[in-house]
Amino acid sequence: MSALAAPNEVVTRALLRQVNVPGLDRPAALITLDNGLDHTKPNTFGPGGLASLDEAITAALAADPAFVAVTGKPYIFCVGADIVGLPQLADRAQALEIGRLGHRVFARLRDSTVPTFAFVNGAAMGGGLELALHCHYRTLSGGAAALALPEVSLGLVPGWGGTQLLPNLIGIPAATQVIIQNPLMQNKMLKPKQAAELGIADILLEPADFLERSLEWAADVVRGRVTVTRPEVDKDMWAGVLYFARETLNQRLHGAVPAAYKALDLLETAKDGDFAAGTAAEDEALADLVFSEELRSGLYAFDLVQRRAKRPAGAPDKGLARTITKVGIVGAGLMASQLALLFARRLQVPVVMSDLDQSRVDKGVGYVHTQIEKAVIKGRMDKGTAAKLYGLVSGTVDKGAFADADFVIEAVFEDLGVKKQVWAELEKIVSPEAVLATNTSSLSITEMAADLEHPERVVGFHFFNPVAVLPLLEIVRGERTDDVTLATAFAVGKQLKKSSVLVSDAPAFVVNRLLTRFLGTVFAAVDAGTPLDVANSALDPLGLPMRPLALLQLVGPAVAYHVGGTLHAAYPDRYGVSENLKRIADSGQPIVVDDQVNDEVAKLLVVGDRPLTAEQVRQNALDALAQEIRLMLDEGVVAEAQDIDLCMILGAGWPFHLGGVTPYLDRTGTSERVTGQRFLPRGAASLPA
Repeated sequence: MSALAAPNEVVTRALLRQVNVPGLDRPAALITLDNGLDHTKPNTFGPGGLASLDEAITAALAADPAFVAVTGKPYIFCVGADIVGLPQLADRAQALEIGRLGHRVFARLRDSTVPTFAFVNGAAMGGGLELALHCHYRTLSGGAAALALPEVSLGLVPGWGGTQLLPNLIGIPAATQVIIQNPLMQNKMLKPKQAAELGIADILLEPADFLERSLEWAADVVRGRVTVTRPEVDKDMWAGVLYFARETLNQRLHGAVPAAYKALDLLETAKDGDFAAGTAAEDEALADLVFSEELRSGLYAFDLVQRRAKRPAGAPDKGLARTITKVGIVGAGLMASQLALLFARRLQVPVVMSDLDQSRVDKGVGYVHTQIEKAVIKGRMDKGTAAKLYGLVSGTVDKGAFADADFVIEAVFEDLGVKKQVWAELEKIVSPEAVLATNTSSLSITEMAADLEHPERVVGFHFFNPVAVLPLLEIVRGERTDDVTLATAFAVGKQLKKSSVLVSDAPAFVVNRLLTRFLGTVFAAVDAGTPLDVANSALDPLGLPMRPLALLQLVGPAVAYHVGGTLHAAYPDRYGVSENLKRIADSGQPIVVDDQVNDEVAKLLVVGDRPLTAEQVRQNALDALAQEIRLMLDEGVVAEAQDIDLCMILGAGWPFHLGGVTPYLDRTGTSERVTGQRFLPRGAASLPA
């Protein structure tokens, strides 16, 4: 144990008490995990926490209890291993030891002759969920925030029994989804109802009296009044499911995420049911991955999303923010309608949309109502909330309805003249204190506000599509945007449950500027004569969420061409204008169909006779990203490289194993070769020197 001592560990104590449960002839032993902090600092397991749990289990069993149960502090069961301590491990032997320690302690619950229960009262992730899986029975609170085995997203595998226990509990298809697919889908979590339906929990209970009901249910199980039955796991489909999963990984990641493939190997081991062999394999996999570059990038990315995103660099004092009691939205198209639903749902204030004619307004309000109805049908919203939202969202052709709005956002055509005209009209209607926000994706906030009487209250508020899914909000400060406006923008962003990053007023800001440079480089290769399929697959070794041409199709060739034109005007030496892209946009043809290049689009192109290899396309794209990021940092577009990475993770879905983008550029030597220096200190998102 001394070799594993973690000096910075916030120890989660396992607090034991005896509980008298009606109907039982002797007390039950209840172990409560509690690190002594509130729910914003979840329970985790480091060496000290595991030692405390080990001691509590020993004391519990020594008292000859009717059963042993483990639960957590309010709102939190346990969110797994103390990942902050992982980089402190000195060598592979220590990594092996921490894996074996967790297995040994948890196995005491699995191997106990006394019935063991997990009362999962709150969030349970990673090693926390694995602890629950070791117990003989599991109750689950309907109020638990989330359940997951997210390790693969970080560059690890479930290393304390998850890969062996879960598939033999819920079957290999569902286990593959939880262990591999969900972590790679922006770390998707399970809701309590989903977890119960999969069979992870034996019973789902209401949160209000969860502990009391759990104790009663456990007593009924011990007394034989309740018999827990679980479906038999189909072993015949095991090999087929894993084969399909591996092929899917190959198509999507092309070997870029070693942890995902390790997890597949471990799931294959689980089929034989040799638990000792399976957990030993987990230990070895954990030890290998702890000293990988992908894990260090994953931990860095996790820290950005969990910490930096919650304390935006450069944000003004939140005490300056104004209260928002009504929101106006200029426009009633798809983006405006998505915004209307989001603002109404999160801010719970009246939201009014306006457009040029009543039919557009009706269509926008109709979209909002339809989305509310769908949420009710799917059980994601109760009828009372739906009724309230129906009443909050309205539409009009009269901009006079914005007179008492505190916050007005425009989502009209991406043209500077149009947007300036909108603000000129609105300034005569709204109060001098009302914040004017623009959802522009590339235009200058400063120029947009230049002719206004109060340019200080104009701010960029750039969402990413789909609005309800992507968590990034680029908040753009114009040259004259004041602190009150900026503070209000950040406060609203927080209410909307978005992760906000402060960006200076530079063309296309962060994500669109980088993606346009990236896609522009790839498309320049096509213009030079590189076959579309070669250019499209050139970035496969990075394991990006989408291939370049699929991303281009998602953005829309016309939009990409327009943003590219804006950046070409600002930086003509680095951003070209592709006439081939315009041809595709004008044709309306899809670029890819089922991830395959559309042959009809290829016929539209006029190309050169200097094709590039896939490796050349890939290196050109990485070089371009490195150059552009260095320029952006030198210009002060964001505070630090960490904000670039946060934007790419949250706004473009770039994976944790890349650390966003700058750790990968550092890792491959691209940063130093192109710019003469690294973006991050060695060891910050990589292995120490």
